Amino acid sequence: MTLLDWLIVGGYLAAAVGIGVAMARRGGRSVLDYFVSGRALPWWLAGTSMVATTFAVDTPLAVTELVVQHGVAGNWLWWNLLMSGMLTVFFYARLWRRAEVMTDVEFTEIRYSGKPAALLRGFRALYLAVPINLIVMGWVNLAMAEVLAVTLDVPRLWALGICFALAGGYALLSGLWGVVLADFLQFFLAVGGSVVLAFFAVDAVGGMGALAAGVRDAFGPGAEPLAFFPSGDRAWMPAITLAVYLGVNWWASWYPGAEPGGGGYIAQRIFSSRSEEDGLLATLWFNVAHYALRPWPWILVGLATVILYPELENPRQGYVRAVVDLLPPGLTGVMIAAFAAAYMSTISTMLNWGASYLVGDIYRRFVRPEAEEKELVRVSRLSTLGLMAGSLVVTAFLGSIEGAWRFLLAIGAGTGLVLILRWYWWRINAWSEISAMVASLGASLWLWFGAGLDPDVPREWAYVMLGTVAVSTVVWLAVTFLTEPEDEETLVSFYRRVRPGGRGWAPVARAAGLEPEPIPGGMMNWANWLAGVVGVYSVLFGTGKALFGEWGAAALWLAAGAISLGWIVRSLRSGAALAGPRPGEEPRGDPSGGERREDEGTGAAP
Repeated sequence: MTLLDWLIVGGYLAAAVGIGVAMARRGGRSVLDYFVSGRALPWWLAGTSMVATTFAVDTPLAVTELVVQHGVAGNWLWWNLLMSGMLTVFFYARLWRRAEVMTDVEFTEIRYSGKPAALLRGFRALYLAVPINLIVMGWVNLAMAEVLAVTLDVPRLWALGICFALAGGYALLSGLWGVVLADFLQFFLAVGGSVVLAFFAVDAVGGMGALAAGVRDAFGPGAEPLAFFPSGDRAWMPAITLAVYLGVNWWASWYPGAEPGGGGYIAQRIFSSRSEEDGLLATLWFNVAHYALRPWPWILVGLATVILYPELENPRQGYVRAVVDLLPPGLTGVMIAAFAAAYMSTISTMLNWGASYLVGDIYRRFVRPEAEEKELVRVSRLSTLGLMAGSLVVTAFLGSIEGAWRFLLAIGAGTGLVLILRWYWWRINAWSEISAMVASLGASLWLWFGAGLDPDVPREWAYVMLGTVAVSTVVWLAVTFLTEPEDEETLVSFYRRVRPGGRGWAPVARAAGLEPEPIPGGMMNWANWLAGVVGVYSVLFGTGKALFGEWGAAALWLAAGAISLGWIVRSLRSGAALAGPRPGEEPRGDPSGGERREDEGTGAAP
């Protein structure tokens, strides 16, 4: 690190803090401003914030490890989640925005009623805000410490503490306003740094041709490290495991940031959007950028480290070593600032997101329902500060609680279907969700410890997933029919508020005095979902083919991507993707998208 590098890093940190200070007054006006930006974000800002948040400091390190161990196809461990993301775009984004909640957990008590709904809301709020949130931040802290240990000749705890304090500081001061504006800066810095590093890494091994040849030699005969799909029945990805990833995991398994039906901080950005259209476009932009545009710089660096650092025991460190060894003065500072940006965007979001549960779903719901805005903003900042302290404690002991992470995720291993269908079937009740969580936890633990299946073994993980999904689905369906449905008043209120449509709500629509309505978008949703999945994967694969000079295959893939994404653009422009009655409107004979509601984007409380 030269003086120029330090000045670049210092300049970025000053800019991030400046954004937080500048937005402190606006973020502190109300709890809605603090947690959902007054529902006034345009799609490009909300969507870019989603992309920046999911670019954690450990993300390029994890991709490098996957590529070094398994080749390009190793990325199917996360590529499969695109299908869930596109489901959120076309089926759930507009419904989340219509719900006008402050957190996805608040949804529980507009969809369900009584003590079971309150129990579910309180449990999920604490579960997401404390154990899940703190462990995520702990992992991100450890990854940043690993980066700093290799790159900087300074005490890593001091450097980590400075970055953490600055990220927490602007999240504490300005709420989501400061977070999303800083994310916008961080997105370009982090992605730009990744592209620059990829250029130098490829150049260091002699160009793309030498990279391809060197990687094939390193993996040995019979291996296909540049293939998009695993060949044969590989030990790391048996056919049954790939089938479960592509056919089951993306809709059945709950994971922070990739919840079936949307949720978490992705849903938070949808709540913050100024209209339904903005929420849909933000989520679409996120999925295109996250899966199609961003992976290749990381993949190229990972492939280059196979050649540059063949003896490295920890392949994750290859990415960081490339920064230290390959970049000239000035660009080293840019890349360190990019790491800081990736780290701070994730930490600031997790702090704000976690505090939203503690304030909206615990304090305002159960402790002080009569609290005024000033008190809620004050408690929001105190909650953010408390989560900061908690994450540091968890980071210090993370090595001893790694097993708890899998234990916590087991609760959501087979709950995806009920989270998807609760929007489209009136009969699902609070006990359906509760029983799905309990059954998923019990089935997972029995398959791990009773049947002796090891989820770290790919084939056995597939059996655990299939068994958990089967058991939890049977249990929650049985519980649904054995318990009473939600009361009619709650169901009618939810239907009028969200207007999900579809045959699954026909009895409730009639009870509300309305004729049964189609799902907004109808069959066009499925056409757009398929076009989105095909389009993003085609752009991803076409880009890879073009990088390695396979121009014929690249042209075919990219043409398929252009046609598929063009279909979506045309659908959105025609209004077909947003067709259907909206809250406050009477059903129309020929819905075509309509105008925005007058109250959208006002920041009015639900």
